[in-house]
Amino acid sequence: MLSRRDFLQMSMAAASIYGGSGFGNWARLAAQDRFDQDALLEFEKFGNVTLMHVTDIHAQLKPIYFREPAVNIGVGENRGKVPHITGEDFRVRYGIGGGTPLDYALTYDDFVAQAQAYGKVGGLDRVATVLNAIRADRPDALLLDGGDTWHGSMTCLKTEGQDMVNVMNALKPDAMTFHWEFTLGSERVQEIVEGLPFAALGQNIFDREWDEPAELFKPYEFFERGGVKIAVIGQAFPYMPIANPGWMFPEYSFGIRDEHMQQMVDEVRAQGAELVVCLSHNGFDVDKKMAGIVKGIDVILSGHTHDALPEPVLVGETHIIASGSNGKFVSRVDLDVRDGKMMGLRHKLIPIFSDLITPDAQVAKLIDAQRAPFLEDLTHVVGQSDALLYRRGNFNGTWDDLICDALLSERDAEIALSPGVRWGPSILPGQDITREDIFNVTAMTYPNAYRTEMTGEFLKVVLEDVGDNLFNPDPYYQQGGDMVRVGGMGFKMDIAKPQGERISEMTLLSTGEPIDPQRSYVVAGWASVNEGTEGPPIWDVVESHISKLNTVGEGARTPVKIVLPKLEK
Repeated sequence: MLSRRDFLQMSMAAASIYGGSGFGNWARLAAQDRFDQDALLEFEKFGNVTLMHVTDIHAQLKPIYFREPAVNIGVGENRGKVPHITGEDFRVRYGIGGGTPLDYALTYDDFVAQAQAYGKVGGLDRVATVLNAIRADRPDALLLDGGDTWHGSMTCLKTEGQDMVNVMNALKPDAMTFHWEFTLGSERVQEIVEGLPFAALGQNIFDREWDEPAELFKPYEFFERGGVKIAVIGQAFPYMPIANPGWMFPEYSFGIRDEHMQQMVDEVRAQGAELVVCLSHNGFDVDKKMAGIVKGIDVILSGHTHDALPEPVLVGETHIIASGSNGKFVSRVDLDVRDGKMMGLRHKLIPIFSDLITPDAQVAKLIDAQRAPFLEDLTHVVGQSDALLYRRGNFNGTWDDLICDALLSERDAEIALSPGVRWGPSILPGQDITREDIFNVTAMTYPNAYRTEMTGEFLKVVLEDVGDNLFNPDPYYQQGGDMVRVGGMGFKMDIAKPQGERISEMTLLSTGEPIDPQRSYVVAGWASVNEGTEGPPIWDVVESHISKLNTVGEGARTPVKIVLPKLEK
């Protein structure tokens, strides 16, 4: 793997960004031959309060490859605005040089070459090293976890989240909020939460029967740091029963509940809070809208949409921080709070380059202990890829294509549907595909791969409904992940049209014929939110398909035709 000296030489072209983010200091450090662990962690201490933010780890304990999206479409007033810019547009926006470590960390261009040069990212033993360094500089720093933590890997699934609970406890968070955690089932969630040594927050988690805040989850927690009284308010994912199976957590209801959020902000202010932080799993655009409605939040630590932004976004007087996913980044936020008011902020998004950061020995040992009972399964080689396998973007990635191909072949279907989820590491060309890799993109508690019939008319309804969840111009109606992935079928999507009119030119790829609204088609899919869905688990379906091929590649695809709305000048 790349030496530190080689890494340094390749980073010389890193562009400069100065100001409140602290991100642009990297160019200066690289020019001084200082692109190493110390340089990654260098931060001029500011103010009297430090926040550390991680989110959407998705149970990734070990270093991985993770490609950022090529397609991230914003709609309405968010069209063309961060985080909905990618590639060259992203580099221009933030002054990042092509082919640099920052380019590799934050965009998708030349991903394979840069991954081979710069190595893997993440690993919670490396995250621990970063957190320890920040705490050495500011011992009373707050660590806040944005959720999607106890989900997304084989070991997490098989231990019902316990591996992640054990490792995260070692990282010593001060609070967390929730999303996929609830798919462990409400009884298991309660069992874990009751034993957590830190705050479990969600002002919008309500008792469904009584329509009042659920007792298990506090709406907020107070902390004294740097002589400042801080209130951290939790905001769980608002659309749990829509995006995930409500029958798994029937006691609870969710929603954005911005009126209740305003009540909580007013309540903590009345109790003397000098700094109000929202630990959110809304998704970035929802956080932006909420920040424009709810007054008095100083900082929103944003999660769910996996965005990694090198600078905060300001809405009114609220700073929104986005810290990426999969353990790939840690955000450090220093704040100057005086006389009951936030006077200034400095922020650094720290990429976890696994080859540059020394693992924390104790956490590394703990991680290996969690994995040891499953090591034979984790390392079992199923096949090899001669193409880049990735999942991240509004439409199909190559991992999604492979899953759809497996559904078509193994379930003898004409059309395949796969959920538009964002989690899952990438695989480089020439890399073995292990059983762990398959679980990293399929591990969930409702994995059954169904086989059914759907009319062409119903298929259009499905695509239209998911499309509106993604591309409704009002962020409060964006209720899920990305677009449902399809196999065996092509279609055209006009993003700007209203619900029911976005999808056209639906085509059955095997024949080239238009989808007949009246005809029934054999459809295979997985991750149905319906209770009692029958079929083999998706990881068995994918493993069977890959083992038969031995080597998988990026086959010829008929891409979805996308018509984008015009950018407003």
